[in-house]
Amino acid sequence: MRIDGLQYANWSEKIFRQLREGGVDAIHVTIAYHENFRETVLNFEKWNRWFEQYPDLIMKGQWAQDIDIARETGRTAVFFGFQNPSPIEDDIGLVEILHSLGARFMQLTYNNQSLLATGCYEAEDMGLTRMGKQVVKEMNRVGLVIDMSHSSDRSTIEAAEYSTRPIAITHANPHAWSPALRNKKDAVIRAVTENGGMFGFSVYPHHLRDKSDCTLESFCEMIARTADTYGVEHLGIGTDLCQDQPDSVVEWMRVGRWTKEIDYGEGSKSAPGFPRMPSWFEDNRDFENIEQGLRSVGMTTGEVAAIMGGNWYRFFAESFGPKAGG
Repeated sequence: MRIDGLQYANWSEKIFRQLREGGVDAIHVTIAYHENFRETVLNFEKWNRWFEQYPDLIMKGQWAQDIDIARETGRTAVFFGFQNPSPIEDDIGLVEILHSLGARFMQLTYNNQSLLATGCYEAEDMGLTRMGKQVVKEMNRVGLVIDMSHSSDRSTIEAAEYSTRPIAITHANPHAWSPALRNKKDAVIRAVTENGGMFGFSVYPHHLRDKSDCTLESFCEMIARTADTYGVEHLGIGTDLCQDQPDSVVEWMRVGRWTKEIDYGEGSKSAPGFPRMPSWFEDNRDFENIEQGLRSVGMTTGEVAAIMGGNWYRFFAESFGPKAGG
């Protein structure tokens, strides 16, 4: 089983076919960065048309058992998420509405301070806000996963501890391996995993050691050592693949509507653009390379299967429905 915990590709029939060629059974796709509620609904509509156009390749995923259906019918189950809480605007009631439409993940922040928590680019980390705590409770109730991939340290630790259900960092790497602002320090990964949460490893070059020149061995050795430290059952893949996107999309991701200036990102002085992918992972047909790499660094067949999809499947099964007794 192969499950990718996060992608934001420029979707097309070509990519849908590559998902099938790569044996990808399920993906979590971003359908909102800075969109408000109505704009996010339009993105749901766009995906509904793709499900109608390519029923032999993709299907809407809402529950873990949809992955079983996808596997049985040779398709990829697509699960939706947001990289920002902008789709709920300032209305906690929209949490349940969006879950009913098919949303299954929502980041509490995207780099900046939000109404809910602090992003990883802010100088001061205030942790969860009053509204943030209420939204966490509501997300727990309906089955919308709390994603802290772009959040700061204190906010992530507080979310992991305050949430009554396991949370996720869907796409990041350990800060000790590659010290990017977006990568996660030991205390953060520990808080998430000790509370039953999931950590998805990213192949986005800005978050890799040696960037685009990162080797497969280095990446897989990092995964193996992380498994030694935090337990293999809490780990998965969240590639953060942004295939075929124009560079202008990076500007939308970073700038959105909050500034008139260009946000250059981590330490860069040039206009934002997508970096070159590592040679061993350029598109969805390359998941086999990661599997082979994990075996090469000494991981067992069972451990590799857990990281490539088994752990995400269990997490989906436990996370997407209403809270028991709630």
